[in-house]
Amino acid sequence: MNNGFDFSSDLPVLVIGGAGVDIVGRLKSELHPGTSNPALIRYSFGGVARNVAENLARLGQPVTLLTAVGEDDAARRMLQRLVEAGVRVEAVLRTRECDTASYLAVLTATGELQFALDDMRIISLLTPDYIRQHAHLFEESSLLFIDANLPKDTLRTVMSLARRARLPVCADPTSVALAPRLKPYLSRLFMITPNSSEAGVLCGSNLRVNNRRQALEAAKWLVAQGVQLAVVTLAEQGLCYATSETSGHIPALRTEVLDPTGAGDALSAAVIFALLNGIEVDEAMRLGLSAASLTLRYRGAVVPDLSLEKLYDRLVG
Repeated sequence: MNNGFDFSSDLPVLVIGGAGVDIVGRLKSELHPGTSNPALIRYSFGGVARNVAENLARLGQPVTLLTAVGEDDAARRMLQRLVEAGVRVEAVLRTRECDTASYLAVLTATGELQFALDDMRIISLLTPDYIRQHAHLFEESSLLFIDANLPKDTLRTVMSLARRARLPVCADPTSVALAPRLKPYLSRLFMITPNSSEAGVLCGSNLRVNNRRQALEAAKWLVAQGVQLAVVTLAEQGLCYATSETSGHIPALRTEVLDPTGAGDALSAAVIFALLNGIEVDEAMRLGLSAASLTLRYRGAVVPDLSLEKLYDRLVG
């Protein structure tokens, strides 16, 4: 199969961005402010970049992670898990200046995100100088994935090194607050994967993204800005995507939602893996939704036994 994109899947994917500890509570009933609420609470490792790196590795793709973590027990356990999954972590910055990043989320009884908090201060230590010290990783990789947690000056350096190495860049806007950091670089992105709210921010006053038709328009607008592949996710409505040659909507797979954390990251990783291996864009989108569906049914950010076979089984199951 040939999807029209020229990649070398033998070289590692370079992943740069956030990594941390997730604390996710799912309410057993309606939230009552000002008092303790019964809930199911779980701890796991997370962060957009970290999740994408682990998903890619579990799918069999060589991957190198560049992030910052503390000199604490959480970081030691996180790095051990990543190494066991097959992720290269030699470039990870370890520091005593900050604790490892953390993410706190509260889900409704039906599994929808009610609100979330994150402490990503440690990512500010991922400086342009530190990135430049690892410039060789850009030359040795097939593709770069970034999340918008990166500080603005660091993001500028990352994009400059990627351009010099002629490295395709995939980006996740990460949140409505962080999405604007990617706007100056739209013309230099191979792929971007916003949800509907993030797409609205990226498109600014040009478009509102509240439904399938508007999501497709947003994807096409992003392509008009220079993005080669724009994927706008719509939760239970699936996704819309566009390239300069094609566009479409793929419905979501019916699934029970135990925990939405990491579903979008699984989608990004599966799409990247598929494209690196020559799979057509439409099928890559379906595999991405399969990965998201499997993650929604798992209490954690990454399904530990993820595989290409499992993705196809979910499509036909």
